[in-house]
Amino acid sequence: MSNYLFDALLPMTVDTGEAVFAAMADGTTLSYAEVDARTAQWAQVLVAAGVQPGDRVAAQVEKSVEALLLYLASLRCGAVFLALNPAYTTTEVAYFLGDATPTVFVCDPALVARLTPVAVAAGVSQVLTLSAAGSGSLLEQAQSYGTVFAPLARQADDLAALLYTSGTTGRSKGAMLTHGNLLSNARTLGAAWRFTAADRLLHALPVYHTHGLFVATNVTLLARASLWLLPRFELPEVLRLLPQSTVMMGVPTFYTRLLACAEFRRETAASVRVFISGSAPLTATTHREFSARTGQAILERYGMTETNMITSNPYAGPRVPGSVGPALPEVEVRICAEDGSVVLPAGDVGVIEVRGPNVFPGYWRQPDKTAVEFRSDGFFITGDLGRLDAAGYVHIVGRAKDLVISGGLNVYPAEVEAALDALPGVAESAVIGLPHDDLGEVVVAVVVPRAGVVLEPDTLLHALATTLARYKQPRQIFLVAELPRNAMGKVQKNRLREQYA
Repeated sequence: MSNYLFDALLPMTVDTGEAVFAAMADGTTLSYAEVDARTAQWAQVLVAAGVQPGDRVAAQVEKSVEALLLYLASLRCGAVFLALNPAYTTTEVAYFLGDATPTVFVCDPALVARLTPVAVAAGVSQVLTLSAAGSGSLLEQAQSYGTVFAPLARQADDLAALLYTSGTTGRSKGAMLTHGNLLSNARTLGAAWRFTAADRLLHALPVYHTHGLFVATNVTLLARASLWLLPRFELPEVLRLLPQSTVMMGVPTFYTRLLACAEFRRETAASVRVFISGSAPLTATTHREFSARTGQAILERYGMTETNMITSNPYAGPRVPGSVGPALPEVEVRICAEDGSVVLPAGDVGVIEVRGPNVFPGYWRQPDKTAVEFRSDGFFITGDLGRLDAAGYVHIVGRAKDLVISGGLNVYPAEVEAALDALPGVAESAVIGLPHDDLGEVVVAVVVPRAGVVLEPDTLLHALATTLARYKQPRQIFLVAELPRNAMGKVQKNRLREQYA
């Protein structure tokens, strides 16, 4: 029996020779043969640490080629990989480890003293370390093992990964992604975007997120292509490497920053056959400005943690500004009334629902939450509002859950509000997203002090720094005597957005 996803991404029977999988900005490279050898060693380290098929391997590490090797090694030994944002605080990591109950937790050596007690409290069997500089106990232990390790059996329905997401109420939920979910989507995207072994992808995305970890990496592996692996989006490096790239994937912020740079010219982009954007809405203005500057239309697609990619503007065909394109092959998209009672005709705005092999089976250990997020016929309720045009293109018009997307990262207002409301002197708060030219949206909080209490916005912001990742922290806090409410007592966030826009 084969390992469904790993065997497709890195088949043992295919001689990849010295073909380059990843090239780093410093000139070092990693071949496919080296990926095979090193993931074999790392998988044995995980097994020796007690990892069995179906166990979770959690990692909070900085982006590096080693982080990708850890993902692949986890698949190879049949584990379920959980990638955590390096910006998460100790409090946040404690929640994720407690909920996912991983057997092994991998973190940066600089943080091991602080995070080990948290991992032990969550029942983690072993803590290993891994740095972006290529050091740590994981690498040290790997040297004791040979470079041959048969991938452990996993089927299409077995879990391959957990990624945490949340709505506007409650704590983050673990979206369970199967081998079949990830492989079906990678194959579909590779075909839709015409990936070949000749491609070199400019990879400046984070690897704790669906976009950078699964879309960019899995599609590259399937095609036997290569990637420029940058630790983050840094404009000088992106400008330097674009002429040596054929594909770029990014969030809208990447493209607005390129457009703001005078050195970004048509000739800079000439070798890139397709620019792909996702994780947040791309404005029609950015789409048009990019086309005018480069002569190329950005290809915008739409997806989410629970579903992988759902739609994509076509590779050959109209890439409509303001649209995320039609449904991908084998994926069904419909627009429904909010209560699911009727499927709406083209042109009507409703809730976007999706069904297909890309859609996750549910939330980790939350069957009740899973049940309410699916219709009886298997369609997943995305919570996004949109419409279909006559050509079948999806146009997203809003979000039903007040989600804020800043720089391509999801920020859930309820989580930020809970952190604010827990601070001394805060009576209540409301968190909204406001438009931002660079990040798409930024987080803004409106806070009501308790009676007789004098609060300072800077003091509140400083307090949040220890409980929330930086991208979740409000850029600005406004103090008010009361929040606007409707007749039912619900805070009217639309009025706050209008007031502070």
